[in-house]
Amino acid sequence: MTDAAPATDDIEAIRDVAPALPDDAEGVERVRRALVEWYEADHRDYPWRRTENAYEILVSEVMSQQTQLDRVVAAWEDFLERWPTAANLADADRSDVVSFWTSHSLGYNNRAKYLHEAARQVEEEYDGSFPESPDELQELMGVGPYTANAVASFAFNAGDAVVDTNVKRVLHRAFDVPDDDSAFEDVAQFLMPEGESRVWNNAVMELGGVACGKTPRCDEAGCPWRAWCHAYETGDFTAPDVPTQPTFEGSRRQMRGRVVRILGEYDELALDTLGPRVRVDYGGEHGREWLRGLVDDLADDGLVDVDEGTDDVVVRLRQ
Repeated sequence: MTDAAPATDDIEAIRDVAPALPDDAEGVERVRRALVEWYEADHRDYPWRRTENAYEILVSEVMSQQTQLDRVVAAWEDFLERWPTAANLADADRSDVVSFWTSHSLGYNNRAKYLHEAARQVEEEYDGSFPESPDELQELMGVGPYTANAVASFAFNAGDAVVDTNVKRVLHRAFDVPDDDSAFEDVAQFLMPEGESRVWNNAVMELGGVACGKTPRCDEAGCPWRAWCHAYETGDFTAPDVPTQPTFEGSRRQMRGRVVRILGEYDELALDTLGPRVRVDYGGEHGREWLRGLVDDLADDGLVDVDEGTDDVVVRLRQ
């Protein structure tokens, strides 16, 4: 990732539409690093993520438009085995391409026709070399702004920030971005490190697909933005595509957010002083064990410090 820090005036401007973002350059860089490090440590291993071949990526993007990714894998591999290059596809009979599409239940057959025509364009109009910018890629048949940007990002590392439904959900929940297309685009572009569209767009889409779906899996997926997330702190996980509050695993996420908010009001608190402030029914050995597990999780995430005092366990926000 680039080490260039965003300008202070840029941060102040973007926080008008993303109030939960950190208000300093160092904080924004921590947000960026946390996401990329999370993605690079472990992510779903789709085969098109292991290639920078524009043709192979275009095929995956077109197939994925109406089909779940896990189902796309076999179709993508079969397609490339039969037509391994754009030149091979351009030379194919269109009826064979459409027949393949139908036999693999890939949805609208027009997309097969468009893909075939796009391959012909690459061969005839671009001398067999794919255009590299989002604008140029949109000249290919059936390639709209989203697909063009994805190919530019993943094949050439030359795309803009991806803004799809999943990304909107992530930005709305994490940084309290309003449900406004221009706001989402501004925040997404601001957060993406310059010249890093390949890893960044993969990472933020992975976050939306794995950790921040309609029913979030914040703790289970180890979401890297929990320390900043507005939804995680408040317990309100509604989003533009999630109009009502989804069901969560008990109230653990909400309780974690409550611990952080309470500790923000005090320098430090003993465990048994913190407990009743977190939940009114706190008490007994079971309640103490529950709260200790909660603060230990927060400590593992770097959010709090836990000190074993002689008389009690003391908890404070990590500075």
